[in-house]
Amino acid sequence: MTSADPTAPDPAPESDPAPEPQPEPEPAPISTQPPGAPHPPGVLAACDGSDGSLWALDRAMAEAERFEVPLYVLAVVNPSPGGYPPGMAELVQESIERLTASMADGLRRAVDSVERARRRPFGGRLSLHVVLGQVIEVLLASSVGQHTLVLGTRGNGGFARLLLGSVSTAAVHHAACPVLVVPAPPAHH
Repeated sequence: MTSADPTAPDPAPESDPAPEPQPEPEPAPISTQPPGAPHPPGVLAACDGSDGSLWALDRAMAEAERFEVPLYVLAVVNPSPGGYPPGMAELVQESIERLTASMADGLRRAVDSVERARRRPFGGRLSLHVVLGQVIEVLLASSVGQHTLVLGTRGNGGFARLLLGSVSTAAVHHAACPVLVVPAPPAHH
C-alpha cells in the first residue's frame, strides 16, 4: 500500500461537468384546419406577417389573456389567386405544399417576434392554423362561434390610411363575432 506524499500538491478539484446543451424547443404544431367546433370560443387573430397583423396579434394576445379564452392565430394561403387552367392541379401541388410550409414558418416567426417584443410572455392557450382557401371566406367561416376576431388595418400612407383594407372591411360587415380592428401605433401613422 502506498501512502500519499504529504509534500505533493493537492490534486485539482474536479470541475463541474459542462451543462448539457438544451434541446431546441419543438416548433409549435400547425393545424391545417380552421379553428372552430369542437374548439372552445376564443380570440381569432388573422396574421399575414405584415406589421399591421403583428400589432393586431399583440392586441389579440392581450384580449385572450383578459377574457381567459384560447388564442387562435390564423394564416390563410390562397394557392391560386388568379386561378390556373383545368388539369394543372397535379403540377402545382408541390408548389402549394412549399407555400403552405413557408406560411407555417412565417406564422411561427410572427408569433415568436410578437412574444419577444411583449413585456411578459403570453400566458394563455395558443394554437396556430394555416389554411388553404380564399382569405375572406376562410376568415368569415372561422369567425363563427368565436369570442372576437382581431385583425390589423391596411394602407401605405396618405389618404389610403383612412381606408380599411378589403379583408378588414369584409370582416367588419360580415363576421359572425365581434371584430376588433387594430390601427398602427401612433409612431407608424
